[in-house]
Amino acid sequence: MSSDSSTPSEADPTPAGSPSDRAGQVDELVDAVRRYRNAEGFMRGRSRDSMHLGKTDMTALRLMLHAGRSGHPLSAAALARELEISTAATTVLVDRLEKSGHAERRRSPTDGRVIEIWPTAATDDEVRSTMGILHERMMAIAGGLSPEECRTIARFLAALGVAMTTLEFPSPTPAAHQA
Repeated sequence: MSSDSSTPSEADPTPAGSPSDRAGQVDELVDAVRRYRNAEGFMRGRSRDSMHLGKTDMTALRLMLHAGRSGHPLSAAALARELEISTAATTVLVDRLEKSGHAERRRSPTDGRVIEIWPTAATDDEVRSTMGILHERMMAIAGGLSPEECRTIARFLAALGVAMTTLEFPSPTPAAHQA
């Protein structure tokens, strides 16, 4: 028997399924999630830059687009709640989006007292073209997975989402008085 003909367990000192192999797989998976988050953050930043918008402005547009497509446009007060900012800050934000041609105020057709905030058609088209390409790429990648892989990844991402949204941070303790 030559020295080249070794079994996998002889060639690799860490047998598959061992605790250290499993830890490596988990580390690799968590690192892949981090790389994806970094790539997504980079893409969102490029998108904001191309539209000359800040992070809150882009988030507001995303919320307005989603609300408009679902048939429930947002009022300024609803947008303030979604963004967790004051109504005064929301007024400044909507003024800025209106001035830049990204949003417009419209009187509600069902309640004339309510002013709805809508993205402009040009902004909707711009976001759809960018996000459309991204959506196509995501669908192509997901389409290459087996049904079992899709279920496993969906389960993993759902659990990760719950873990992130239910994380409770300790309350800050008051600073000790110094003499």
